[in-house]
Amino acid sequence: MPFPDPTVNDFPDADQDAAPAGPRRFVIERQTLHDRIVARIRDMIAQGEFEPGARIHEVRLGEVLEISRTPLREALKYLASEGLLELVPHRGAIVRKLTRKDAHDMLSVLAVLEPLAGQLACDRASDAQIAEVKTIHDRMVAHFELNERLQYFNANQAIHSHIVKLSDNQTLIATHRSLQSQLKRVRFMGSDNPAEWQEALAEHEAIIAHLCARRKDELSDILRRHIENSWDRFKSHV
Repeated sequence: MPFPDPTVNDFPDADQDAAPAGPRRFVIERQTLHDRIVARIRDMIAQGEFEPGARIHEVRLGEVLEISRTPLREALKYLASEGLLELVPHRGAIVRKLTRKDAHDMLSVLAVLEPLAGQLACDRASDAQIAEVKTIHDRMVAHFELNERLQYFNANQAIHSHIVKLSDNQTLIATHRSLQSQLKRVRFMGSDNPAEWQEALAEHEAIIAHLCARRKDELSDILRRHIENSWDRFKSHV
């Protein structure tokens, strides 16, 4: 394998369907090389391997990932389209640096989008689709119990993405995907407090319970409060 095992990110792309319970190998086989490169670079940025404002050296990164420049550049262009990077003439890819206002504004929009998505999901999702989200939640809890912070975080983000996906509203889905990607680093950096981590997990338990019961008003309310609370968890990192 040309770079670290993609199971470090169990659910790397919100566009993919959630994997059914069973061996993780099934998830790996569903990923393209492009998906794996994008997911790996996202994780590197989220974990602080590339600081905000830093230039990504394509040659060095290609050597680390053991990939050629063509797929690497395609991945960087994709991440730039998400707003995670900026492509600057004569400098290349630069990790975007969010201001405090940028992050708060984005989170404010998410606090509107996700509650709406939750209501739509309760009306439109099949029982099987909701069960898929519950499966991701159960895996997230397992990562929490093993103190696997990155894997927990990626599963956490996948839950939100899948609930939004169940809204079956493509404009909502695309907008959410872009905002979630741009906020990934600061939200990950804000997930290192054990007490706050436990608090976020409890909120996720409520989210899943309301989704499974199709209590759309309650789900909408807890999603809004969960996002608002997340600002308190990560604002010091912006």
